[in-house]
Amino acid sequence: MSHQIYGDSEQIFGYSGLRVKLYYSASRLTTYLAHTFVEKVDPEKFEGVEPDEVIKPIAERIPPGYLTNLSDFSAALQKDASFKPFGEMKRRFKIQLEEGEEKTYEVYLCDISATGFLDYHERIQTFLLWYIDAASYIDVDDDKWRFFVTYEKYLVNGNPQYAFAGYTTVYEYYAYPANIRPRISQMLILPPFQRLGLGREMLDTIYTHYKDNAKVLDITVEDPSDNFARLRDLVDSKNCLKLDSFQSKKLLKGFSEAMVEEAKKKLKLNKRQVRRVYEILRLRVTDRSDKEAYRWYRLDIKNRLNVQYKKEDRDMEKLKKVLRPEEFAATMTVTSKDQRLESLERQYAELEEHYLHVLERLAGSDLS
Repeated sequence: MSHQIYGDSEQIFGYSGLRVKLYYSASRLTTYLAHTFVEKVDPEKFEGVEPDEVIKPIAERIPPGYLTNLSDFSAALQKDASFKPFGEMKRRFKIQLEEGEEKTYEVYLCDISATGFLDYHERIQTFLLWYIDAASYIDVDDDKWRFFVTYEKYLVNGNPQYAFAGYTTVYEYYAYPANIRPRISQMLILPPFQRLGLGREMLDTIYTHYKDNAKVLDITVEDPSDNFARLRDLVDSKNCLKLDSFQSKKLLKGFSEAMVEEAKKKLKLNKRQVRRVYEILRLRVTDRSDKEAYRWYRLDIKNRLNVQYKKEDRDMEKLKKVLRPEEFAATMTVTSKDQRLESLERQYAELEEHYLHVLERLAGSDLS
């Protein structure tokens, strides 16, 4: 993701053996920035051509106060021992690694009123530049932001210490007349902590925090990536499996208003996401070797996908009534029947592949 710092080419001109060093301490995220190189282009020998700036593009995007002396950075590491997470601990969980080692993690909820957290968040959000494409910084002066921050907790000489592992931002939108609609904005898990289930635990922590709040209408997500969509579908499917309206016999009867009402009341899911979870869980209980059962499943999904084309037809009929024939002909965008069928098949195939991936992960998770 260095194109967000150095441009689309992700290249720095004018150096050989260049190394850019951007270090963070594990807890406080104390920052060290420097660079080394073997050779640098000499403008006098290259018709005045200057080498690219190395440090400035990064320095402009990270908070001031970063260290440039490695000895100072090494000395500052000692301060991590006294670090305490900001906010209120909402969840503690353990993860068993393949090699048998057990790790402990804690998720904390914080807002901008916590003393010192705004400065800490400034350092946290710099990770977005390297790990999330088209990332943007949020306006932290808005008190409707909530931050769910995950740390690894470990012992050093018997004393607890913390390592920042990831975080999620949630914005509490106002909803008429006196409600809120939390929207998940960004989630980041640092690479050393990925594929451990931290994203799932953090998302479940967010749900647990909001689901019993009577003022919360539902929980939404802002422009989810494909990876986050899979994570969300997994967590929502796992939670809905515990609901009465999502039991096997009821799933096979088709999508129902009871599913919408129960999932919204108990899990704060919106109707669109409830429908998606229904499709995933119905696929789970559909015998795909039974041609008739599988055909009915596919028809159910394709009927839902076909709604967009029916709307297109209605819109065209309305235009036909108010436009002259030549004007109407110029606005024609209706796809042919063959094009629609081809598009539906493609959309369905992509959805089923996504759903099967979610179900594979669901089968390997603890459903208790």
